[in-house]
Amino acid sequence: MPKTITQKVTFKNVTTSKLYSQFLDSKHHTALTGGEPAKISAKEGAKFSAYGEYIVGKNLQLVKDRLIVQSWYGTDWEKNDLDSTFILLFEQKGKDVVITMTHANIPDKQADGIKQGWTDFYRTPWKKYLASSK
Repeated sequence: MPKTITQKVTFKNVTTSKLYSQFLDSKHHTALTGGEPAKISAKEGAKFSAYGEYIVGKNLQLVKDRLIVQSWYGTDWEKNDLDSTFILLFEQKGKDVVITMTHANIPDKQADGIKQGWTDFYRTPWKKYLASSK
């Protein structure tokens, strides 16, 4: 049965606008993941890829500085696995931003790796990228 992962991450001394725009910009997305190639845009309906096309998908809904909803598919998933749905909700809390990440319809075999992957390949390098760009 497909899994759903929900995580909350706090980013210190930053704005929702900065995090939202970094995630949806190819150059910044590549940098915030530690240099793994990304092709992404801030256009609803646009296709994207990340981690050198390991992750492919489409921007389903974008609400500037507030919400990103995407379809996601890993190239190592089984051919009969459905696309997952990935949601980032950005909330300004004083000088900090809380991102609630919900990743739904993840194939069972991929769930543990994706859960850990969000820490290893996004949260940790993104925070490092923000610290180095100040």
